[in-house]
Amino acid sequence: EEDLLNAVCREVVEKWSESQIVDAKEKKEDEVQAIATMMEKQAKIVVKPKEVSQEEKQRKAALLAQYANVTDEEEYPFPAPDEQDGSNATAVNIGSEKSLFRNTNVEDVLNARKLERELLRDEFQKKKEQDKLQREKDKLAKQERKEKEKKRTQKGERKR
Repeated sequence: EEDLLNAVCREVVEKWSESQIVDAKEKKEDEVQAIATMMEKQAKIVVKPKEVSQEEKQRKAALLAQYANVTDEEEYPFPAPDEQDGSNATAVNIGSEKSLFRNTNVEDVLNARKLERELLRDEFQKKKEQDKLQREKDKLAKQERKEKEKKRTQKGERKR
């Protein structure tokens, strides 16, 4: 009976190990199959080209043209002296009727510089007035010292 028992045990172990090998092969085949189906699905997915309307094409062309104009005008952002019409024409007219938006960067920078100059001018005027007042005070103080010295010398001469 022991031989029979050992034979049965060996047979069970062999069948089990064979089934494990078959399962491993099936898992590998399943993985390969899953990858193949995924690749097939991806191959079926075709990216459809986006249909662009004529209006969007015009809008894009206008934007590109505007950027081309801005880069051309950035070299010389100020108009020539003979182009100025007497008004304050320091801002560049980038926002034409054809453009979709207006570039205000140049105007903002020019306005900031103008404000800075005005502030510096105001500060200079204040300092100038303070200096003038200080000179007047110094002049009065000098004059008072002279008068005091004069009075002292007159007192000294009287005592003699």
